Amino acid sequence: MNTTIRLETETDHAFVDNLTREAFWDVYHPGADEHLVLHKIRTSPCFIPELDFVAEQNGEIVGHVICTKAKVIDNTGMEHEVLCLGPISVSPSLQKQGIGSLLIKHTQATARNFGYKAIVLFGNPAYYHRFGFKNAAQYHITTREGENFDPFMIFELHEGSLSRISGKFYEDPVFNVTPEEVEEFEKGFPYKEKHVTDSQLKSN
Repeated sequence: MNTTIRLETETDHAFVDNLTREAFWDVYHPGADEHLVLHKIRTSPCFIPELDFVAEQNGEIVGHVICTKAKVIDNTGMEHEVLCLGPISVSPSLQKQGIGSLLIKHTQATARNFGYKAIVLFGNPAYYHRFGFKNAAQYHITTREGENFDPFMIFELHEGSLSRISGKFYEDPVFNVTPEEVEEFEKGFPYKEKHVTDSQLKSN
């Protein structure tokens, strides 16, 4: 089935919020909070409208991806702007059919054309390595706590664009949401039962 990608519009917000909720529900922990993060991103200074995409099939939205402004701070205190990818969502019934791949590749190409240096994310290495993402340690970049681990990855948008940049990565504070915020936001959605699963326990 043909999949097209376009910029998200304001009229898409409610549908995409629910799609994101469905895509992440019970994946990493009981319930989800990614839909609230996305909702808050759109009114945050880190929001980049030109890197906010939906995927459509037959006129229906089936996926979404967004990038936000982030930074790497080096040991002199200088800030270097990079991008943070996510949340990225695909309708649960259509996952593993290449929609996510199209969204990632489109994001990489568009971000490159706009002149951004790199995209940072936290995700599954087995999945994201296929798109050229590498362990952040290869670029001498750590988390804000000074750590490195396999899910912390970077894609260099231009060869050598990070060659003179090292330090600690800081995503926008918009990603920090409280259980109370999530509970309040959930009131705007149909009730959905939360579950504890073995896969959640293995990922913690």
